[in-house]
Amino acid sequence: MPRTVDAVVVGSGVNGLVAAAELAKDGWSVALVERAERLGGFLATEERTLPGFLHDTYASWQPLFVSGAAYAALGEDLHRHGLEYRNTDGFVTGTVADDGRVVLAHRDAAVTAEVFAHPEDKAAYLGMLRRFLDNAEAIGGMLGGDARSPAMLKNIVKLLRRERFTGTEAWLRAALTSGRSHCRSTFRGDEADLLWVPWLLHAGLSPDHAGGGLLVPVLAASLHGFGVPVVAGGAGNLVRAFEALLGDLGVDVRTRQPVERLLVTGGRVTGVISGGETIHARRAVLASVTPTALYGELLPQDVPLPPAVRGQARRFRYGRAAMQIHVALSAPLGWHDDRLAGVPLLHLSDGSSSTGIACAEAEAGLLPRRPTVVVGQQYVLDPSRVPKGAAALWIQLQEAPWAPAGDAAGELDVSGGWTKALTEGYVDRVLARVARHAPDLPGKVLAWDALTPADLAAYNPNAVAGDPYGGSAELDQSLLWRPLPSAPRHATPVPGLWHIGSSTHPGPGLGGGSGHLAAQQLIRGVRRRVGGGGGGPGGGGAPAGGPPAGRAGGAAARVERGG
Repeated sequence: MPRTVDAVVVGSGVNGLVAAAELAKDGWSVALVERAERLGGFLATEERTLPGFLHDTYASWQPLFVSGAAYAALGEDLHRHGLEYRNTDGFVTGTVADDGRVVLAHRDAAVTAEVFAHPEDKAAYLGMLRRFLDNAEAIGGMLGGDARSPAMLKNIVKLLRRERFTGTEAWLRAALTSGRSHCRSTFRGDEADLLWVPWLLHAGLSPDHAGGGLLVPVLAASLHGFGVPVVAGGAGNLVRAFEALLGDLGVDVRTRQPVERLLVTGGRVTGVISGGETIHARRAVLASVTPTALYGELLPQDVPLPPAVRGQARRFRYGRAAMQIHVALSAPLGWHDDRLAGVPLLHLSDGSSSTGIACAEAEAGLLPRRPTVVVGQQYVLDPSRVPKGAAALWIQLQEAPWAPAGDAAGELDVSGGWTKALTEGYVDRVLARVARHAPDLPGKVLAWDALTPADLAAYNPNAVAGDPYGGSAELDQSLLWRPLPSAPRHATPVPGLWHIGSSTHPGPGLGGGSGHLAAQQLIRGVRRRVGGGGGGPGGGGAPAGGPPAGRAGGAAARVERGG
């Protein structure tokens, strides 16, 4: 007999997990359907190299989650089911330039700014952070709330009251400015550029994309305030905590069960066809998929839609591809700068200059000659991930071509695509860049494992063309226009169908923002219909990229200390 529930959630990345849990906590009966053999999407911890070395296969760092509204709603329950975090009160991140210069960010913003070469840059840096924190509630609400709701107007009014027209216009200008230009116009020296412009890659942007001028202070305030928390024992333990919570809430979890199509009855989505089985949904289906898949594959083509929707879904743009490299080491690296041994997350970059070139090369289909190398040392925060005395590197490359057309260095043969030989050659290039600053690396490598853009796409269908962020995050495909200009809300033009995931507002990352927003809109909509309480349909938003409304205190304390 067909199963009937209140809601079906398709896909179990962080947004699907959040939506299923929040709906179930409100008393909804929920089925969570996942095509893979396990839950979590890009959240996984595996022994990728050698026994005893636990690597976060894909995503790892979780400042967006612990600072967000989904964690505020579910954190206590998840901790009750075993979730633990490891963090630091010291240096959280840093950048190592090609010439060996090191710039580090401390949890205390004043400590960070103290080493800036130009004295006036210290005041400019702390002032940039204070100004954001003074407006974090309004800006956070605009970045992470429903972009087309009455709550958005409230946030705009709040910003206008505090900043007046001139100050509000300056924030708008920042949103239209690139990270490179923001740093050039704000600081005399290049320390802030070196520190924070490479972080724009984690938001799916390049140094020259609009929006970076706003995200630089958002990212800086977030890391000063919330650090770089990692899950004790690996990111997979967050998924295990969700699994236990969903079990307690009675969620019907189904893995290895891809959804073939959505069931439509009388113009309304009323369920899914999965594994030859029909699962009926009384209230909603929430699909954590790309617009390409939703409107091109899952939704029957005879379902009437606004004329532009299917065309915009076909033209939805995907961003640069990415790679992951996991390295097992016999011992911690001997960095040229001893301080780097205790920094959890590093970028090897010359800031806007080298990162901008590498992005341009990747977007032109070339393997970058000097890729920006993201070096994670999670074992610094969580020694349980490696054998005693050993170490490991989590390396992320966010400037990779999906189908290499050439090599910017003219060294590697790309004619066969991501072959084993090409992968090995590119890994050698990346490790050589690390070894420039840690010369003992070659003698300490026990094993390595790499996931190419093709591997990412094969594992997760939402990573179209190897893009782990579910679509380009450029300004014209974000905020009011994400996922589509003609279908920008989580509630789609088809009754009963809701769209969540990285391809939707507020975009990529481990915040769980879209899952939370959609779940709360559904819950509040039902409460209004039955005469209960609750706010408007777009309320309850949390920013995707920074301290949420009401949770900026930690960041503020870091800025004010000694400042």
